[in-house]
Amino acid sequence: MGTGKIGVIGGSGLYAMAALENVHEIEVTTPFGPPSDAYIVGTLHGRDMVFLPRHGRGHRLPPSAINFRANIYGLKSLGVEWVIAVSAVGSMREEIQPGHLVIPDQFIDRTRSRVSTFFEEFTVHVALADPVCAVVADALHQAAAATGATVHLGGTYLCMEGPQFSTRAESRLYRQWGVDVIGMTNMPEAKLAREAELCYATLALATDYDCWHVSAADVDIGAILAILQHNVQLAQEVITRTVPQLQGARTCSCSTALQTAIITDRAMIPTAVRERLGLLIERYLTA
Repeated sequence: MGTGKIGVIGGSGLYAMAALENVHEIEVTTPFGPPSDAYIVGTLHGRDMVFLPRHGRGHRLPPSAINFRANIYGLKSLGVEWVIAVSAVGSMREEIQPGHLVIPDQFIDRTRSRVSTFFEEFTVHVALADPVCAVVADALHQAAAATGATVHLGGTYLCMEGPQFSTRAESRLYRQWGVDVIGMTNMPEAKLAREAELCYATLALATDYDCWHVSAADVDIGAILAILQHNVQLAQEVITRTVPQLQGARTCSCSTALQTAIITDRAMIPTAVRERLGLLIERYLTA
């Protein structure tokens, strides 16, 4: 059985994990400021789990105010290796109906005001061609299918800045780009997870058709919340079924994403920076 913990980042509507046992909270201090909330730590099927509500309990934080760096760093500091990111999304495809689940394998980042790297004082270029961990994505897909839910494996998630929803012109443009779902939170979250060498995948909950869909009502937050509430139990069931599948030592490239990514001469990285980011880079600086 794997020794690495499994982290769950809860999106809109998912603020706790009811199935967790031996639950307690941990406040984490990071070099990047405070995370969205205290981390909820417990066990599920005998596995150590760490849960974080992305928007904070009570949905206090809008997408652009989330401290993504602190959230991911905090998970890393608590020993998390696998991350399941739960997100509410709008559907950009007729066949992805509200209430369906999507396991995207690609992202388009349309955010504008969010810091998307841990490494501002020296040069690090991680590979992001395949931004989702296939191991976690496959486990989520199998678990979702086992619940009897309609689940779509693969697809492109466009992350917009928000907090406003799209204009109709934007929505139509994104469809021309081949986008499958649209949301506001998985970037730069996925980028930072890769920099932290975490295995990251998204369980996306389709809550509505974005405003491109002229025969459906325009995006309405009340209807979205109703579908979200309906899907919370399903999301928790999928996660519960996924956990036993994430076992053993990681062999994917996520776990060594920084191995050849640090470009700056090690001797040129200031001592203070090395100490501050040691959790992420130390094993590559001492080799």
